[in-house]
Amino acid sequence: MEQHSTSPSRAADRLRRWRSATEPPLVFAALVFIGAYAWPAVDPDLSPRWRDLCGALIAVVWAVFAIDYAVRLYLSPDRWTFVRQNLLDLLIVVLPVLRPLHLVRLLTVVSLLHRHMSVSLRGHVLLYTAGITVVMLVMASVSVLRAEQSAPGANITTLTDAFWWSLVTVSTVGYGDLYPVTDTGRLIAAFLFVMGIGLLGVITGTLSTWLVQRVEDDNGTRERAADENTARQLRELTEQVRELRAELGRVGATAEPAPPRSGRADP
Repeated sequence: MEQHSTSPSRAADRLRRWRSATEPPLVFAALVFIGAYAWPAVDPDLSPRWRDLCGALIAVVWAVFAIDYAVRLYLSPDRWTFVRQNLLDLLIVVLPVLRPLHLVRLLTVVSLLHRHMSVSLRGHVLLYTAGITVVMLVMASVSVLRAEQSAPGANITTLTDAFWWSLVTVSTVGYGDLYPVTDTGRLIAAFLFVMGIGLLGVITGTLSTWLVQRVEDDNGTRERAADENTARQLRELTEQVRELRAELGRVGATAEPAPPRSGRADP
């Protein structure tokens, strides 16, 4: 009975240790994936040998993340809960078309940074938002470039154009000078639309919370100052009343008449 009660705790501890040990290698694997995924798109004249190498590296990274998912699933004390809470990881492993989402693993860099920093909750939100934005821009730029580069009538043919299009799209500006012509590119654009609106909402909410907190802090500071001033005035008034009472007591003592003598005088 005791072993059954401690087994989930032991499994959760092993899962935490596995995640802590594999975070740096997975970040490195994500960086390798970025290079292997982006190189053929950035250099259209890349030789077939290097293209095959990039494809092999992408397959190796996919295998690494698949193994990591399988190990975490095995170590999880509640496997069904783990599957529900990590649906994106499962889709990345199962569906090859979602392999560019391996770039989301770069957010573990932000997580590692948090371990060596002490910031407020607002700082956490802003840091994660910045990390998500950078990863999303890189992912979308490389993906749309690979989808559009060789399509007929495409106008997104360089990495610079792709990054500019991603930046304009995620910010919901939408100049219209660059636009996707393939179905994959349009799907990426729809993803950026939704994420851009979400990011603007997070930034707006964070700034609003900061402003409200500043106003509340200022009001609280003024109220505390007013309370301290009132308390100081009450102490001064109390001291003055005490001094007045003492002074009145001394004046009354000196002005008190002498008592009359008793008895009658001799005739």
